[in-house]
Amino acid sequence: CAASLVGVGSAGMASSPCGDGNFDCGLQIQTRSVEQTLIPLVSQITTLINHKDKLKKTEKTLRAVQRVGQAVSVAVGRFVAVGEAIAAENEDLKDEMGLACFEARRAGTAIAQLTDVSSLEQCEGDGRSTVFSDRTGMVKAARMLLSSVTKVLVLADCIVIKQIISSRNKVLVTLEQLERVSTFQEFVQIFSQFGNEMVEFAHLTGDRQNDLKDEKKRARMAAARAVLEKCTMMLLTASKTCLRHPDCESARINKEAVFQRMRLALEQVIEIVTDTRSGGEARALPVSIYAGIKDFKVKVEGLRDSLYCVSCEAVAALLEALMEKTEDFTDSAYTSHEQRETIIQLCQITRQETKQLINTWRHAQSLKAKEATDEMELSILKTCQSVSDLRRELHRVAVGRATELLKLHSDHLVLQALKASGGDGNLEAVADYAGTLNEHKEQLVETCRLLCHISGTEPLEITCIHAEETFRVIGPQIISAAQTLALHPTSKIAKENLDVFCEAWESQLCDIAILLKEINDVFEGRRGKHSANLKTVKAAKLDAEEQTTIAKLGLELCLLTSDVDSEVERWDEQDHEMVRLCQIISSMAYSMYLFTRGEGLLKTTLDLFHQAEVRQHSFSLIGFLIESVRSAIKSNESPGKDGSIYY
Repeated sequence: CAASLVGVGSAGMASSPCGDGNFDCGLQIQTRSVEQTLIPLVSQITTLINHKDKLKKTEKTLRAVQRVGQAVSVAVGRFVAVGEAIAAENEDLKDEMGLACFEARRAGTAIAQLTDVSSLEQCEGDGRSTVFSDRTGMVKAARMLLSSVTKVLVLADCIVIKQIISSRNKVLVTLEQLERVSTFQEFVQIFSQFGNEMVEFAHLTGDRQNDLKDEKKRARMAAARAVLEKCTMMLLTASKTCLRHPDCESARINKEAVFQRMRLALEQVIEIVTDTRSGGEARALPVSIYAGIKDFKVKVEGLRDSLYCVSCEAVAALLEALMEKTEDFTDSAYTSHEQRETIIQLCQITRQETKQLINTWRHAQSLKAKEATDEMELSILKTCQSVSDLRRELHRVAVGRATELLKLHSDHLVLQALKASGGDGNLEAVADYAGTLNEHKEQLVETCRLLCHISGTEPLEITCIHAEETFRVIGPQIISAAQTLALHPTSKIAKENLDVFCEAWESQLCDIAILLKEINDVFEGRRGKHSANLKTVKAAKLDAEEQTTIAKLGLELCLLTSDVDSEVERWDEQDHEMVRLCQIISSMAYSMYLFTRGEGLLKTTLDLFHQAEVRQHSFSLIGFLIESVRSAIKSNESPGKDGSIYY
């Protein structure tokens, strides 16, 4: 009901409803839907307010004015009815929402009365006011209407936020239950519930992300949701590995890191939707070199308008802060000697030009000049040019470094070596390759930090920070997963777990390639739509309900695959016909799960439908096969080598 409220009368103009100082609602609008709902109302009221005082009162004019007034009144009536329904359903907001609805209805009635000009002469004769005679009354009614309507919308938006918080709380409770399970059967049951709750949470937060007006918040939300999406699969395999090998320390470390990362991502989502942090302080991004250069140039170029808008000391301090940040480039062990010398030289040139600017600036102030002198104008141009040259060089170094690293890691040799060493049970080799992976991780982390400095927009800065954190976390997780496999080289689930973390690393490298393109587009003035590392489904093909359904089915398929693999792994006779058929069906189910994530070999819905039609009879056997395998194991038809039944 709260979501439907913001859809009432959502078509309209492209301008912001709160941009007009005459109708400042005094409430901060966070979402596009609230803003878009207000736009047509503002348009209609503006039409009434801005009519010409000496407008000829023709019959056509009278009908037009009355038509607009009636439209506003009817729209307010429908709107208030929905608002009152929301108030009845939400006791904690009932009084506040009820008052706002009452004020909106009263303002709508006042506007209807003021625009009731069908009998204009009679109105003027008996002293009644109309839109033509009481402009002040119309403005007052319009203010009240916009203020009350906005308040209703913001209160309705609070309910949406409460839904997201409630959904997060359910996920957290189930997450804690998953962390404490001790049997595989219990885990499968709870994970199924967890999957449904995560789908609901993803749906709510996805809608919220698309609705947010602030680009930085949208980028942060996208980053947090990407973590949750990828960690869901990691949680599945890491937990299964721990259940299979409960005494393995590396498996426990691997699992705990996944749970911790999911909790942090869930907390970040709530920080974004509530616009607060758990500690109460505001979240601030570290100032990048790009932002520092932009601020510096604004201050310098502002001297053309006023010599006294900023102090010489403030400009000098901005420059020194900027020069200090370039040390991230010059102090890096991966920056070549030539690149380091070029950056240092450009910094010196910028310092010299700024010093000359300050000298000419102070001289102009001593002469009581009211505007920049010709000498000062030349210094402004040279200073801005020098800092632009510095930015261009830093961009070249950062992008060049990232491009080289992507080429270097494109073959994924270290990951393949870790998989092979783990599968061979070679702990010494795993340790050697873990050291190499750590070096690669440090290179990628530092490269992401440099890209953040030159990214060009705050959303891209946030994506760079997300990439840096991802490499920092996943590197050690890959190593712990490889150590687990080396300790249990015949464990299929340990191998699957390592594969999942390696895939996450490879996926993040692909995201870096996309990020590089976006950074270059911004630098060259071809700013496109920021992807924020999320694979999105085209709304033209699937509506929200269909997306939610297929996501739930995808998680169920993933669980089904896991269940089948676990049962099949109990069989010693891996060439048995039933085992072979189970493996085929399991592979098909996993392919369909990957399709719901936008991954895998199935690229279109046509591919999905074709595979479903071809193998439809096979899927009907899945439940039967699982039960058959379980029955066979219970009757010891296929025991372990020592006569035991094992996972």
